Amino acid sequence: MQDDIQQRWWNLEAKLVERFGKKPDMETILFLIGVQEFGIIKEKFTKEQKQDLMHIAVCNVLSPSGYFALESVDEDGWPHFKQLKPMPEMNTPEQENFLKDHILLYFSANEL
Repeated sequence: MQDDIQQRWWNLEAKLVERFGKKPDMETILFLIGVQEFGIIKEKFTKEQKQDLMHIAVCNVLSPSGYFALESVDEDGWPHFKQLKPMPEMNTPEQENFLKDHILLYFSANEL
């Protein structure tokens, strides 16, 4: 299973290299998902806003598995999520594969 996730991840990275001209790391991919979900593209985001965008991405990619649900959207358009169930206990490589798998599902479901 890990090999399948890794191969699909490399395929995603290759598509993103085609689109953006350089290989993104996981934080960059989460940032891109966050911007996509936030829906407002700005020339500059503050460091805090970038962290918020990555949080939006994590919540979005884990929502289909029942970990988070959209709770509200504030007056500035920022979505707020509530955690529905705790994350499973995993070591670092397992966490990375868990997140990669959910990111891959996100891209597949959204045909991006």
